[in-house]
Amino acid sequence: METPTVALHVWVLGAFDPVLIAIAVYLGWKADQFAKVFIAAIAALLISVPVSWGINALGLPWIAPVGGEEPMLLQVRTAGAILWASLAYFAHRLRDRAKS
Repeated sequence: METPTVALHVWVLGAFDPVLIAIAVYLGWKADQFAKVFIAAIAALLISVPVSWGINALGLPWIAPVGGEEPMLLQVRTAGAILWASLAYFAHRLRDRAKS
């Protein structure tokens, strides 16, 4: 049995799922404590994976497909969700600090 291989560019695309980014950034921006960034990342994962799977099931092209023979890349999606939510959280904090 041969171990399946996934090209590096496919791994990177997992972190650039538009639904994942939108939800992680929105919830990261709204977070009032850094610990809530992780909740934002979990919510982004829970919503973006089924949406990506549904889009792929419809046969529509998608930047980060899930399902069928496509890999889910949960590790990359998780890291991406935490990164996007963290960036939004810190951007919001910097904006608030600049206003003061």
